[in-house]
Amino acid sequence: MRYSLLAPGKRLRPILCLLSAEALECSPSMAINNAAALEMIHCYSLIHDDLPAMDDDDLRRGRPTCHIQFDEAMAILAGDALQALAFEIILADAINPTTAAMSCLVLAKAAGAEGMVGGQVDDLQAEKNGGDATFLHAIHARKTGALIRASVVLGGIAANASPEQLEKLANYGDCVGIAFQIVDDLLDVEGSSENTGKRTGKDHQRGKLTFPGIYGVQASRERAEQFVEQAISNVEAFGPAARPLKQLAHYITARSH
Repeated sequence: MRYSLLAPGKRLRPILCLLSAEALECSPSMAINNAAALEMIHCYSLIHDDLPAMDDDDLRRGRPTCHIQFDEAMAILAGDALQALAFEIILADAINPTTAAMSCLVLAKAAGAEGMVGGQVDDLQAEKNGGDATFLHAIHARKTGALIRASVVLGGIAANASPEQLEKLANYGDCVGIAFQIVDDLLDVEGSSENTGKRTGKDHQRGKLTFPGIYGVQASRERAEQFVEQAISNVEAFGPAARPLKQLAHYITARSH
């Protein structure tokens, strides 16, 4: 669990959570448990995605994947334990039980059949059966986007956001999530293992449904930039406190790993 969770990484999801709380002028410390839980769920999903039965990867965050470093059984158990720990950490030190319950509900929906897991199912099916642009967006709105959307919403919940504020954060998260996945697909085509910390070129080899595969490289890059601009427009109402969220959205399209 420590090997995978504490490996070098971007920590995008917990950072989004903390910045969302800040955008509502709330201390990030109020969202720290939600932020940690998000990274645990994300990490568990990476451990399981890397298994031979799924994406069969041997490199993650610049190091051997969990099942390569240990073995498949231990990797499965490490992922299972991280998933449980995510909900434990939200509930264990909950100052406000209602907020904690809301946070658990949002995280569970984002991580489960309606969100990340459902998206992964369709992603695997697309390797066999293919798909069109509509199916591609549907996959990644759940596989990648659902947890990113939950990240900003969980920051908002910790900050006692109004329904209107939560909706704006959710829209921001939806746009950032798709932009992030587009750039991820582009990096698999244009990046290197040294920069990304994982094998590149594998999406094409496995016949995955990707944005460059559907739209081409240049059009995909333009789409990512459009989604970033949409994301930024959704947090304009939060004023100067939302500047870090805007900067992070721009980072999405500029990143090299």
